[in-house]
Amino acid sequence: MPAAMNGAESLVRTLVEGGVEVCFTNPGTSEMHFVAALDRVEGMRCVLFLFEGGATGAADGYARMADKPASTLLHLGPGLANGLANLHNAKKARTPVVNIVGEHATYHREYNAPLTSDIEGLAWPMSSWVRTGMSAAEIGPDGAAAIAAACTAPGQVATLILPANTAWDPGTGPAPVPAIPERAKAGDAAIAAAVSALQSGEPVLLHLGDRAVRNEGRVIADRIARETGAHLMAMTSNARIDRGAGTVPIERLPYPIDQGIDALKGFRHIILIGATPPVGFFAYPGKPSLLAPEGSSTIMLATPEEDQIDALERLAEAVGAPPAEPVAAAPRPKLPTSGPLDQDTIGQVLGALIPKGAVICDESITTGRNFFALTRDAAPHTWLQLSGGSIGLGIPMATGAAIACPDRKVINLQADGSGLYTVQALWTQARERLDVVTLVWSNRSYAILRAELTNVGALNPGPKAIGMLSLDDPALDWVSLARGFGVEGRRVETLSDFIEAFQHALANPGPHLIEVAL
Repeated sequence: MPAAMNGAESLVRTLVEGGVEVCFTNPGTSEMHFVAALDRVEGMRCVLFLFEGGATGAADGYARMADKPASTLLHLGPGLANGLANLHNAKKARTPVVNIVGEHATYHREYNAPLTSDIEGLAWPMSSWVRTGMSAAEIGPDGAAAIAAACTAPGQVATLILPANTAWDPGTGPAPVPAIPERAKAGDAAIAAAVSALQSGEPVLLHLGDRAVRNEGRVIADRIARETGAHLMAMTSNARIDRGAGTVPIERLPYPIDQGIDALKGFRHIILIGATPPVGFFAYPGKPSLLAPEGSSTIMLATPEEDQIDALERLAEAVGAPPAEPVAAAPRPKLPTSGPLDQDTIGQVLGALIPKGAVICDESITTGRNFFALTRDAAPHTWLQLSGGSIGLGIPMATGAAIACPDRKVINLQADGSGLYTVQALWTQARERLDVVTLVWSNRSYAILRAELTNVGALNPGPKAIGMLSLDDPALDWVSLARGFGVEGRRVETLSDFIEAFQHALANPGPHLIEVAL
C-alpha cells in the first residue's frame, strides 16, 4: 500500500474493487478528499449533477439496468435531503445503491456549525442500512460493508456517512467485500398452499413483482398458468419488466382504484410472487384500502427477499406444468397515418417505433396510462417505472440507464409537471453525450391531481384550487429549457410532426427532447 493513501482513496479503491464503477455526485467542501481520490484511482466514472435529486435518481436507473449498485456522493445533511425523494423511489424499487454522504470532521460536529445536522436521522427513513464512519482506518471496511448491504436481496439503499477527517487521515487501503447472503428459499408450506389454491377449481391470480416479473419468471409463471388456468398480473409499479414481441405478455394492476378493484373482483385466491398485497395508492372516502375481493385468500409464495425463481420452478413441478413454449411474436403495431395527437395515437406510435433493445423510462403519470398495453407487441425492450410515486424520477432515471447501457437507446416518457422537479439532469445528459430521447407530454398541468380532486370527494373546485394544478400562466417552454441545458429540443403539435421528430431523434445519437403539445 502506498504510504500516502488516505481514507478517501482507501474507500474509492474499495468501491472499485467491489464492483462499484460509477459515482453520481454533487459534492461540497467536506467531500473534496474523496473527489481528489477519484483522480488517483482508475475504474471509477464520475458523473456530475446540478441537483442531488438527479444524482440519486440516476443511481436508481443505473442499478436497475446494470444489476449492481452505483455510488452517490452528496454534501452533508442538506445535500442528502435534496436527494431523499429519489432515494425513496429507489427503496420502493428495491434498488441497490451505495449512498455516500459527507459529514463534518468528527471533532468539529460538537460546535454546531451552520451545516451541522442529524444525517443519520435523515438517512434512515429511505435507507435499509446506515453507518457513520469513525476513523480513516475503518472507512475502507465500512465501504465494503455498504456494498454488501446494498447487494443483499432484494436490493437496498445503504448510506455510508463520511466525516471529513476519515477521508483525509491515513487509511489502510481497500477492503474486501463480505460475502453477500443468498436469497432464502420459500417454505414448503407456502408451496403447498399455492398448490391447493391452484387445484381448487376456483379463479386464481399469480401476482408478480421483483424478479418474478422479469422474463425468466414470467416464462415459468406462464407454464403454471397454462396448466392450471391461473391468470398473470404484474404489480401496478415495477422496477423493471423486459417485454415486447416474443416475450410472455403481462398487464399491470391498474392505478385508478375503481379499475384496480374491478380487475381483481373475480379472483378467489391471489398468490404473491415477489409482489406485495395489492393496495390502493391512496385512501379514498368510502373505498377499501385492500383491493382483493372480500373473502378471497392471499397467499405469499415468495417475498421480494426470497428466491422467486426457485419458488416458481418448485410450484411448476408440483402442479405438473408443461415445458415452456416459444411465444409467437404478434405483428408489430402499425404506425398511424392520420388522427389527432392524443394518448391513443401516441401509444400507437410508440408501439410501432420503439427500437429493439430500447430502455423505456416511464414517468408519464396521466397521459401514459394506455401506453403499456399499446406497446405490448413492440420490438423487445425494457420498461422501467416510477416505483415509489415520488415524482421527478424520469429524467434522472433515464440518465442513469443510459450510462449503464450505452449501446441501447433510452426513451424517457415524461409528464411535464414532474419533469420540472429534476429538469437539471438534462445538462448531465448533454455533458455525458448520452443517447436519450425525452418525450414531454405538455398538457401544462398536474393533470393527475385534477382527477384526484374528484376521487377524494373534493367537489366543485374553484379558481384557487384549479390554479394550484395549472402550469400555463406563464406557459412552460420546454424547447428553450432543453436548449439552455445543451439538449436539442423541438415542439410538435400534430401527429405527423411527432412521428417525424421521433424518427429523427431515434436515428441520431445524443440527447434529444420533444415537447408534445396535448
